[in-house]
Amino acid sequence: MKFPGRRKSKHYFPVASHGRIPLDQMLEQQNDSYITGIEQLLIDIEVNVSEEFLKEYGITKGQSMVLDDRMVASILSRLEDDQIVAEFAGGTIGNTLHNYSVLTDDRSVLLGTICETMKVGDYAFKYVCNTSSHVSLSYLQPVKGDMAKAICFVTPDKERTFCISKGIMNELDPAYVNEEVIRGSSALLITAYLLRDENAPIYHSTMKAVSIARESQVPVILTMGTSFLIEEKHDFLVRFIHDYVNVAAMNDEEAKALSGQNDPLLAGEQILDLTDLVLLTVGSQGLYMCGYVDREFARETRDQIHSKSLAEYNKYEYSRSMERRDCREPVKIYTHINPYMGGPGAIRNTNGAGDAALAAVLHDIAANAFHKKLQPSSPKHTARFLTYSSIHQISKYANRVSYEVLSQNSPRLSRGLPDREENLKDAYWDL
Repeated sequence: MKFPGRRKSKHYFPVASHGRIPLDQMLEQQNDSYITGIEQLLIDIEVNVSEEFLKEYGITKGQSMVLDDRMVASILSRLEDDQIVAEFAGGTIGNTLHNYSVLTDDRSVLLGTICETMKVGDYAFKYVCNTSSHVSLSYLQPVKGDMAKAICFVTPDKERTFCISKGIMNELDPAYVNEEVIRGSSALLITAYLLRDENAPIYHSTMKAVSIARESQVPVILTMGTSFLIEEKHDFLVRFIHDYVNVAAMNDEEAKALSGQNDPLLAGEQILDLTDLVLLTVGSQGLYMCGYVDREFARETRDQIHSKSLAEYNKYEYSRSMERRDCREPVKIYTHINPYMGGPGAIRNTNGAGDAALAAVLHDIAANAFHKKLQPSSPKHTARFLTYSSIHQISKYANRVSYEVLSQNSPRLSRGLPDREENLKDAYWDL
């Protein structure tokens, strides 16, 4: 489950099995696998307020708004301690990299901006303290100014209203995008939010990074943001995904905004015309994965075959995902899984469940790149696969990690999966 982290090789390559090679020393010597992400670093703050409080500041209840930094500072100064529910290191990329590093017990690299000076207790300090030590912050750009903040106002009727103070989050200069770091990555992770303002420095940094990744055949993973953003920049994002993206992650509303399809399977099928692998989370209905495999390597499921909007959609769910360009005869493959154990009995916070699922997918993609470096002649690499495991197995893993986040009140894992599941590797890894 923690491959390619620092785990004993017997968990993944049983020495009693015929033809297996002891890899303990090789794992220790060549463990240089990591992923890189570009982020608008911010702090998530959840607070309880009255409707009158929102009206006083001209905030529309139930909407998402960008506020002036001075207004946000004024709001925060007025809040009592008992009104502040929680403060988290936030951002979809930051959450995903943190969760990836917790799951793998291994390195990831974060690119973005952070305050050039910080002191104990301020927001930049809290961001660092609440991020896994395996997430490298060495390549962040120091900038004068305040950390970005995303405030979630919860009114007595439990309605949520979101406001963002941008601070320095968009100031990443292209000069701070390290070419060697990108080229050495197992994957480059970005979000559509980075592409919203084409005049912002972080937009140009992102375009530089994805160009390097494409040249180096490093998979580019895009998480979509919100349906409103997709509607706002629909044509641009369609072209961007087609030109640069290998894996697109989204929820059902974002999939509908991108494809125009209400049905998740039909949406996934259509989005596959733009990219190679789709992770589609559908709340209480679980998640779908849609991808490609060369017909030569297609493997039929040993589970029951299902038909929904696509007949026998899961027929080849035991296949490992490939990039379409590497398939001589590409076949679209699909899988669906319902929430783990029906979902938690009490969901405290849905924030971050999709990021957690994506962290599991990234873990498997990194595992494939890592294993290929370690054992390039392995039968696992007779073709250029994108994932180490079948999409069916990955969906199980992603589903389980999402459950762990849903059962807590934070978008970031505080630990890996329970120790009792260390022996259940066959549920997640297709060896």
